[in-house]
Amino acid sequence: MKNSRFTRLLTVALFLVVASLTAAAQEHQPPMARIIPKVDSMFGDVRVDNYYWLRDKESPEVMKYLEDENNYTMLMMRPTEKLQQQLFSEMLGRIKENDASVPASHDGYFYYTRTEAGKPYGIHCRKKGSVDSQEEVVLDENELAKPYQYFAVSKWEDSPDHSLIAFGVDTAGSEQFDIQIKDLATGKIYPERIPMTYYDFAWANDNKTLFYIVQDGVARPYKLFRHTLGADPKNDVMVYHEADSSFELSIKRSRSNQYLFLESSSLTTTEIRYLDANTPNGTFKVITPRRDDHEYSVDHQGDKFYILTNDQALNFKIVTAPTSDPSMANWKDFVPYVDSIFITKLDLFSNWLVADEWFNGLPHLRIWDLTTGESHFIAFDEPAYALFPDENYDFSTDVFRFAYSSMLTPKTVYDYDMKTRTKTLKKQTEILGGYDPSQYQMERIFARASDGVMIPITIMYKKGMIRDGKAPLWLYAYGAYGINTEPYFSANQFSLLDRGMIYAEANIRGGSEMGRQWYYDGKLAKKRNSFTDFIASAEHLIGAKYTSSDRLVISGGSAGGLLIGAVVTMRPDLFKVAIADVPFVDVINTMLDENLPLTVQEFEEWGNPRDSIDYQYMRSYSPYDNIQATEYPNLLITGGINDPRVMYWEPAKFAAKFRATKTDNNRLLLRTHMGTGHFGESGRYGRLKDYAFQVAFALDILGLNR
Repeated sequence: MKNSRFTRLLTVALFLVVASLTAAAQEHQPPMARIIPKVDSMFGDVRVDNYYWLRDKESPEVMKYLEDENNYTMLMMRPTEKLQQQLFSEMLGRIKENDASVPASHDGYFYYTRTEAGKPYGIHCRKKGSVDSQEEVVLDENELAKPYQYFAVSKWEDSPDHSLIAFGVDTAGSEQFDIQIKDLATGKIYPERIPMTYYDFAWANDNKTLFYIVQDGVARPYKLFRHTLGADPKNDVMVYHEADSSFELSIKRSRSNQYLFLESSSLTTTEIRYLDANTPNGTFKVITPRRDDHEYSVDHQGDKFYILTNDQALNFKIVTAPTSDPSMANWKDFVPYVDSIFITKLDLFSNWLVADEWFNGLPHLRIWDLTTGESHFIAFDEPAYALFPDENYDFSTDVFRFAYSSMLTPKTVYDYDMKTRTKTLKKQTEILGGYDPSQYQMERIFARASDGVMIPITIMYKKGMIRDGKAPLWLYAYGAYGINTEPYFSANQFSLLDRGMIYAEANIRGGSEMGRQWYYDGKLAKKRNSFTDFIASAEHLIGAKYTSSDRLVISGGSAGGLLIGAVVTMRPDLFKVAIADVPFVDVINTMLDENLPLTVQEFEEWGNPRDSIDYQYMRSYSPYDNIQATEYPNLLITGGINDPRVMYWEPAKFAAKFRATKTDNNRLLLRTHMGTGHFGESGRYGRLKDYAFQVAFALDILGLNR
């Protein structure tokens, strides 16, 4: 009787809260509410944005509205609190909390990161001369994070003589970092603190000059400064200003330690400058001037630059150029263009070049002997896997360290002797709780898209699964910016699999898994391919009886949140649960506002809505603009109040419009992180709690809340 009475009271309370939220969304119309951008009427469209008022971050009404939504979400999720804790405990229970990375050699030091039970952040350490030497703590993020609710380090980089480290700190989730410098001999941190920097910075070889990049008012990294150790940052010299608002800056050192490379890049065009790291007061020189749609990257060995370029090479090739004059007239093919091979990265050593090559939708490592010109591949057996270089600091070495992973295989670190062609296992991440890969099955299947293109899907499930359409299935994809979705191992997924759920990832167009054309066919005026590819993947999984529409969960974040928003508004009947994490869903309004971060740079990804053709195409899929009075899946939408990539109001407006428009009684929850940004809670425990929350939402709806 008590449970029944509580249920009735909770139902009434929830009804009142939903009514209040809906009224707030529909009826509260401050002066900012009814904005009709002029561009709409120019193109014969009429769009009324009743939720524009949610953009006013300084408004107490807006903050109260977001808090009310959060309170409602917590109220709705209260029955799942036990499940959330259970999921968190399961996920944490698979992690070896006291652990350490494989020490990586760097000029006679061995650097590694370790973790300790109960501490959310990494402890960066080193040993001199041997891995058996006494440990020296370089940077303990846990100590630095103590005063803050949110904490993140952009990166840390030791000076060439290993006496100093520079590191960037973000305490709001805004991705604006304050650089600090630590003396490793004394443990003291220098008094200067360099604000508003971006992720990248680099030391010159004098061990006292640090180059760093600052952001403009819309979070674009646009100016390079030179800082001298001990000086007031206010007096730092600006070295380069990227004036084109569609370009942003990054900087790095060559592995040879000879050069600094300053890269100006848009989404389609690159221009790189180089500077001898021994002459920090010198002038950066251009490798080759920017040219529309020409992308390239550079590294150094001997008297040559090695350049990865798409000049007359859609899937890229590798050329060399003399350091004395690297202009394009002096470029010579080193790895000639092969249309079926997409080269994504190169790693240079004194005698070796390692190329990351994609073909047949999978990554491969190709090793080039620079003394003989011969090459060979490292072979892998699983049907789908992820592959990436690990920490390779030393230039003069015959050993290349890489990491391998798949949905079944935890991260496995190998040292590969490029001369003897043998690999040595250094470490495989230990998964606690009795993980047995023989209990699970991984497959790579293909779905036929609406235009006949075959879409790769990697799936995993617990053995014994019966393909009768009754299994719940979680389908994830991203599909933007040419970023590949690789089937990494995640111990968290076994909380799904052990409850009978199938986990799947679709390599839809917009990524580059099948080559660079795969990206071009999922952007601009072909962006809808990303969405129809995902829909085709879902339909294939249903048709092949892996699942059914009333057992199907879909998720994606950021640009992947756009994907989720688009497919939900295009095919609301196809899914049971949709999780849109920090979703970019208010496409036209955002792309009309050039005062927002990323807008100008991303005209090359989505189009410019001030162009009538672009406008009509974007209007056809923009999730916020395509919500109709119909039934939708159960929805969980998240945002971050300090998010510089997707403004918090996009998910907030998206949820508000759904709440006022949809005709079903399915769950609709908005969760706004009020002290963080794009990546949610910081620290490994915070991230686990975030994911447990999302999983609990889905499992509860599917009736798997045990």
